[in-house]
Amino acid sequence: MRNFILACALTCVLPILAGLSGCSTEGKRVAPPASLTGSNWELFAIQSMDDAQGTTRIDSPERITASFTSDGRVSFRLDCNRGTATWEAVASADGTSGKLRFGPIAATRAMCPPPHLDERVVRDLTYVRSYLLKDGKLFMSLMADGGIYEWRPARQ
Repeated sequence: MRNFILACALTCVLPILAGLSGCSTEGKRVAPPASLTGSNWELFAIQSMDDAQGTTRIDSPERITASFTSDGRVSFRLDCNRGTATWEAVASADGTSGKLRFGPIAATRAMCPPPHLDERVVRDLTYVRSYLLKDGKLFMSLMADGGIYEWRPARQ
């Protein structure tokens, strides 16, 4: 029942909150991309399906980024580390959602100063199975109700 309530909240509340906040960063509006190809994102929040964990807000979203290229590669900034992987998406008819998978992520392994999420992000991205582009944001869903990664357009 909790997962149903959370799903309803995500469907109803997130669009309202996104509408209130817009897609601005420091007064500069960033146009949301129409597809994943060529898009650049920064991690905004990690939503857990476990009520005990709740949502983890990212203090410095620009420290964890993803840049999708047209040649099927994705580059990550992972706090003080960097990573790269292949990516593959199968879009729905309207292109706003679909299946998404990352290949193995090759990442540097420097010890980032706390708080850091680099290891968690690398681990979790291997479990991404789908995406949704909605209200200027990118939502990546992990398999088996593992959570949702919420990204916003990165500042250029």
